[in-house]
Amino acid sequence: MQNRETKCACGLYDSASCSEGDNGESALIKKVQFTRFKQFNQSTFNFSPSNVTFLAGGNNSGKSSILHGLAVWEFCKIASLMERGEDAFLAVAEGRQGFGLGDDEFSPINVPSLKHLWTNLKTAKGESDPDGYTLKIRCDWDDANEEKHLEFALSLANDRLFIKPTSSNLDASDRVPTAALLPPFAGIAAREARIVGALRRRRIGEGLAGAVLRNLLLEMHQVNLREREKLRQGKSKIADNDLRRLRESDPWELLQDALRNTFSAELVIGEFREEYHSYINVQVSKGEVDGYKLTRWPRYNPRDLMVEGSGFLQWLSVFTLATADDVDVLLLDEPDAHLHPTLQAQMVDQLEELAKRTGKQVLLATHSTEILRNVSHERIFQVRKQGAGYLTRDEQRVGLLAGIGSDYAPRLDRVRKTKKILFVEGSSDIPILKKFAEILGIKWHEEWIPWQTTAPHKERAHVFKALSEEVGGLTAYSLRDRDDEAIASVGDLLEEKGYGAPPGFNARKWRRRYIEGYLISPRAIAEVAGISEEEVSSRLRDEFAYAIGPTFQRSEAPAAILDMRAKEVLGAFKVSAHAVAASFRPEEVCDDIATLLRQLDSDAG
Repeated sequence: MQNRETKCACGLYDSASCSEGDNGESALIKKVQFTRFKQFNQSTFNFSPSNVTFLAGGNNSGKSSILHGLAVWEFCKIASLMERGEDAFLAVAEGRQGFGLGDDEFSPINVPSLKHLWTNLKTAKGESDPDGYTLKIRCDWDDANEEKHLEFALSLANDRLFIKPTSSNLDASDRVPTAALLPPFAGIAAREARIVGALRRRRIGEGLAGAVLRNLLLEMHQVNLREREKLRQGKSKIADNDLRRLRESDPWELLQDALRNTFSAELVIGEFREEYHSYINVQVSKGEVDGYKLTRWPRYNPRDLMVEGSGFLQWLSVFTLATADDVDVLLLDEPDAHLHPTLQAQMVDQLEELAKRTGKQVLLATHSTEILRNVSHERIFQVRKQGAGYLTRDEQRVGLLAGIGSDYAPRLDRVRKTKKILFVEGSSDIPILKKFAEILGIKWHEEWIPWQTTAPHKERAHVFKALSEEVGGLTAYSLRDRDDEAIASVGDLLEEKGYGAPPGFNARKWRRRYIEGYLISPRAIAEVAGISEEEVSSRLRDEFAYAIGPTFQRSEAPAAILDMRAKEVLGAFKVSAHAVAASFRPEEVCDDIATLLRQLDSDAG
């Protein structure tokens, strides 16, 4: 294996675990297999190694567990090197005895007890596991166009964790991926002492990245200072070409540049001598940015890292790890936590650019609709119980954002049972329709599951298609307001003219501006408002120029009626739409309302 002579820049890994080859390329994971790890009893995940992959799915779908599994695999790799030496997991090592660790030595992720690593907490061996190694994690990657793999098996006995490599085709010269997990940021303290790499890994695995952030920054800064001194070679300044290359590749330089561009800020690392200083001093300086130069604002005093906002600290922890040159695979668990949507978008753009420049692989687990809405669907990896993989069509993204596939989604559970969905725009649509159905004696079927959204028919159809992949025989009605669209775009049965709807998806549009346009009955409004019908008619005529005549109920009503801004009218009389609808008589209900209700009744059977 290719090793380094010094500790890696991020300070997380000892030199023996660094695995970048002579050609400077990273080793990137393309497949992960889990056996009895957490909720994955037997699961395989295939990843596209390049750029950034966004892991998405409902709560408890397994996004974080995938990252945790890779972190455990990385820990097994490091522990094997420390315990057994350079050939610990080469092909020649298969069949060797495993080695044991105490539960206090396990550091990659935070679990209540080690048995929580196993599916259903079952650690006992079965017939297929005669040696007791029941949990397995395997990673596959390419090295010089040759497929490589390394599998570790774990066993638990008397609170001791036993680890051994069970499958490998590695030779001594092969590159092995180095993965690093960063959970959501937490744990920063006012004072941070210098600590060893093993304890840093434990703190990050426990979700306390803030507790070691100053350590990581100090390591990066010290490596940068040594490299600058080497390039200076006793001269007063570094040659321009050397300085340019340093700024384009050095982790500290990349981090500072990103900070200048994003926050107009730089980090200032205080002098640290291990024989003298107890705590690491890291301050933030802000000012005007001109290229690589930051000029501090007048009367601005640099302040300690701790007093910066949670969004800044979350961003900093992500990019501190992302710029480390000895990490091939970056595992980010909800790095968007604490970040404003604008900063989330900037973070994604910067991570993608950084991945391209450095050749890193990034697996990013997120719930952020802002992120998932704006990245291409081909890079979204949906994790769900029914299977996992990259999205192949954009409508799948719409379904994902709507919560399709989530374990806990009561509305979706109801859709799966009834196989009927009713898309509406406003919160008042369903109560008004129910009340009119009662007045007309048309049965209202609760099987129509309401789905409120202002999205157009096209986007609703994407959700419908995504749902149809799970729910066979699904039927949907999509009801939209006409607003300012042409009356000619509405057919006799309220169908949207010119729209090619998929089978089972019925696109409907009100002939009037919106559903409240069917409620302007002087008698009903007068009854709810407690005034005379004559007063209502007079105000409609004088204030709004509306004359309500005998054609009001018909579909072919005058253009002024079809285009009336009925919400303003109801607001002027200080009456609610639902109360007015409840005061209607059967003969007053408009034809369009009855047409839609009969369609819903007919298709409910």
